[in-house]
Amino acid sequence: MHDIRWIRDNPQAFDQGLAARGREPLSSALIALDDARKAAVGTLQACQERRNAASKEIGQAMGAKDMARADSLKAEVAALKDRMAEAEIAEKKANADLTAALEVLPNLPLAEVPLGPDESANVEHHRFGAPRQVTNAREHFELGEALGQMDFEVAAKLSGSRFVVLKKHLARMERALSQFMLDLHTDTHGYTEVNPPVLVKSDAVYGTSQLPKAAEDMFRTEQGLWLTPTAEVTLTNLVAQEIVAEEVLPLRLTAGTQCFRSEAGAAGRDTRGMLRQHQFLKVELVSITAPEQSNDEHERMLACAEEVLKRLDLHYRVVTLCTGDMGFSARKTYDIEVWLPGQKAFREISSCSTCGDFQARRMNARYRPKAVDGKAGSPQFVHTLNGSGTAVGRALIAVMETYQQDGGGIAVPAVLQPYMGGLQMIEKA
Repeated sequence: MHDIRWIRDNPQAFDQGLAARGREPLSSALIALDDARKAAVGTLQACQERRNAASKEIGQAMGAKDMARADSLKAEVAALKDRMAEAEIAEKKANADLTAALEVLPNLPLAEVPLGPDESANVEHHRFGAPRQVTNAREHFELGEALGQMDFEVAAKLSGSRFVVLKKHLARMERALSQFMLDLHTDTHGYTEVNPPVLVKSDAVYGTSQLPKAAEDMFRTEQGLWLTPTAEVTLTNLVAQEIVAEEVLPLRLTAGTQCFRSEAGAAGRDTRGMLRQHQFLKVELVSITAPEQSNDEHERMLACAEEVLKRLDLHYRVVTLCTGDMGFSARKTYDIEVWLPGQKAFREISSCSTCGDFQARRMNARYRPKAVDGKAGSPQFVHTLNGSGTAVGRALIAVMETYQQDGGGIAVPAVLQPYMGGLQMIEKA
């Protein structure tokens, strides 16, 4: 959510930021809505002040036995009450109109974010490793089905399209990947593990900006709860409506959860295999920081996500997303794209975004600065960051395709073997 006071002070910068996002200038329209809100507030305050003054004058008139003036003032007070009721309605409508206009606008990009309309304008940052030479590389679903450990037909009978049933060693490898990532992030990177709910109220998904813009991409129960599309929702909302001490920042949180997306905007894309599913496992990273920490924390988060792929010895590249390809809440995003030999292409496996105070304003999440000379500072909005650390299903795909053997088996990366009882090779029984 944007700060209307900042927009009033910086209308040109705001419109330039919207233009970079492919949006029309809106500062004038938003300021007009704010003017209407201020006018309604001013009318209400003026009516309240006059009502209070008139009430005192009624007492004075009654004391002076001036009943005609007292009756006139009583009629004025009654009329003021009606005007106040109208002003309250006008204020609520003006507030609602301004909020509705602001809540659908994306975050503004940082100055260093490359300009562009779509992914074609993303800028490669760096690469790690080189593609493994795999003879006659097959895609993950071909490998998994041939092993008898990846079943899309049974999943379709159970749940429909975009689901999978993993069995035996592939099921264990997915679990191993999640455990490995969580252990790495908690033991080495200093994140605190959280096991949050996957059903949340509307306020939570509004706070991290999935509502209202992405309602069609989520699943909702008949009871009105939303299935979380990412643990970013729950982890970030742990500080919603809170004021935390600056001394505890940055807060670094991680969770491995099932995530749920309707993929409403992905019709016809990645229909084979488990690249794009309605239900998938992901390890999420979230940081809550003071403003001056957030840029450094963004680089640190990226490095933490990269370390997962480095230890798995997977070839990948990091790209900076352009203004037209960034998510709604982000002001800057790095994507990590892992190489899939079966597809002969890089595919996203992690997005690490810094959001500034955009989400914090929606959640009213603040921190209290450290006291200076014994004087405590007033609460300020925190900055929020989130990243995949990483998408477990896509990591499984990358491991399968990268470590596939000529005979159809899949070698188990050394770092995962302790999580798989020492198993070194997945082969067909």
